[in-house]
Amino acid sequence: MQPVRICLEARETTSLHPRYVRCLVKCYDIVLQLVGVWVYSEWYKLGSPKPLQLVELGPGRGTLMQDILRVLQQFGEAGSDLSVHFVEVSEELSCKQEEKLCGVVQSNKDDYEKELYFKKSTTTGGSPVFWYRHLGSVPRSFSVFLANEFFDVLPIHKICKTEDGWREVLIDIDEGDGPHHLRYVLSRAETPATKVFIQPEETRDEIEVSPDAAVLCEELASRIEEDGGIALIMDYGHDGKDSSTFRNLMKHCHLDEQKSLISGFKMLTDPLKMGTRFKFLAFFPAAVKDFLKKHPPAGFYRYED
Repeated sequence: MQPVRICLEARETTSLHPRYVRCLVKCYDIVLQLVGVWVYSEWYKLGSPKPLQLVELGPGRGTLMQDILRVLQQFGEAGSDLSVHFVEVSEELSCKQEEKLCGVVQSNKDDYEKELYFKKSTTTGGSPVFWYRHLGSVPRSFSVFLANEFFDVLPIHKICKTEDGWREVLIDIDEGDGPHHLRYVLSRAETPATKVFIQPEETRDEIEVSPDAAVLCEELASRIEEDGGIALIMDYGHDGKDSSTFRNLMKHCHLDEQKSLISGFKMLTDPLKMGTRFKFLAFFPAAVKDFLKKHPPAGFYRYED
């Protein structure tokens, strides 16, 4: 049995009721602007190295970067003092990002066939912006790396413990009368994932592993250590105790939560729910460890292993 590889091209969709959209947008704008203030604060504490290189992984429609640039402009940082670098694989979304940040969409990608980036433009504030397929193509320099709900869309291996040992959960073609024609199946034998990712001391019955996420985190940490910088990762997650985060979505909602759209608003405003559902992770160079102990980043608890 061969697993089915499913590829989806990201497209912008909106199907929420207008009053929920307005409510969520106002909360979201405040969060993004606070991220911009945080970026400036931490960059300033590290000596304000220029030019400031802003790198975002999976920038969506460009909303986060747009708000960060607005905040930085209020602090006098704009134009050639900074550059924007997007890691994006979707042609359609790259056009939406360009329109939001630059006000225009240029169709001149053929001009950059010999470059590491596939698109280049200039923001309305006069800062250069580049688009790349891979993080490894972004120039090595002091950078502020951002990833907002990026890691949770990376592919995973889902592995379950059975009476016959560890087996991987795969997606197979369902030839029955069901509406989706896809189904979950367990591998008949061990797979490379079950042999590589299961540790002898594992106590959970189900685990999820994302090799792509691990590789990207390692690359971010390496770049920060060697070139300097900061990384801020904002995503849904848990502390390792949960076993299943794979979700079935329809019209932006979990299928079992369609009747509670307002729960998104409560999650943002309730500190307890915010802490259990949404996580912020920041990377700093090891060279500033002693400084961070005395002056921890705003909004973060100090964690020492």
